[in-house]
Amino acid sequence: MGFDTPAGTRGARQPRAGLMYRWVNKMAAGRIRRTGKMVGLNFNALLLTTVGARSGAERTNPVGWFPGPDGSWLIVASAAGAARNPAWYHNAAAHPDQVTIELNGRTIPVTAEQLHGAERDEAWRQITAAAPRFAQYQGKTDRQLPIIRLTPRSG
Repeated sequence: MGFDTPAGTRGARQPRAGLMYRWVNKMAAGRIRRTGKMVGLNFNALLLTTVGARSGAERTNPVGWFPGPDGSWLIVASAAGAARNPAWYHNAAAHPDQVTIELNGRTIPVTAEQLHGAERDEAWRQITAAAPRFAQYQGKTDRQLPIIRLTPRSG
C-alpha cells in the first residue's frame, strides 16, 4: 500500500499559501534549527523537505515528529484537521525517495512510507498519548489523518 488517503468532506480551514504563510514557515524553521521545537508545542519538530509533485521544486515545511521503530521518525499529515491533506503529503507521495529532513543541524535523506492497519493504529496510540492535539485534529475532519514513517536512506 502506498499513499492513499483521499481528501475529506469537512475539516478546519487550511491556511492559504502566500507571503504571510511563507514568512511564518521561515520563522518556524529558524526556531526549529535553534531549539528543535515549534512555538507552543510539547513535542519535537523537524524540517521536512519534499520535491513538488508537479513543480519539481524543493519545498520545506516544519512538522512535529515522534520516535518510530529502528531510528525512524513518525509525522502526521494533519493540516490541523483540514479536509485536505497538506501539500507536503502529495509531494512525498509523488517522490518518497527524494525526501530529506533537517534535525539537530544535520540533513538526513529519508524514505517516506504511509502506515496502514495495525501498524498505523499502534503509531496513532503513541502519537495521541504524547500529543493529544492530534486527536482533536482528527475530530475536526472526516478523513483519516495519515501517519508517515521516515526511514533513513542508506548511502
